[in-house]
Amino acid sequence: QVQLVESGGGLVQAGGSLRLSCAASGRRTSSSYAMGWFRQAPGKEREFVAAINWSSGSTFYADSVKGRFTISRDNTKNTVSLQMNNLKPEDTASYYCTATFRVGTRTSSNTYDYWGQGTQVTVSS
Repeated sequence: QVQLVESGGGLVQAGGSLRLSCAASGRRTSSSYAMGWFRQAPGKEREFVAAINWSSGSTFYADSVKGRFTISRDNTKNTVSLQMNNLKPEDTASYYCTATFRVGTRTSSNTYDYWGQGTQVTVSS
């Protein structure tokens, strides 16, 4: 099993910044895996935010966050982070860390098998 725990959410004004972190633990079934972030606001569908392939470092971003958000990994700490700058009210949502050992479309939630409990991000106008 893989356990994911997010942290770093909070309340900020539009234009502000937050840094989310996700700590991973558990047994790896493959040396190749990916981690990422999805978000979901009340009454809306879960949407892709960003992802990173662990070995290659290749990153993927939703068009809505390109240029504002940056995903990164720390091999020593087994964590993945999401630096969020120039936050907008539209970014308000519960953010979920996710991971997968499977190869697939990184922007699809169906690709991922493990999920954290979520951390709330609220951006006021």
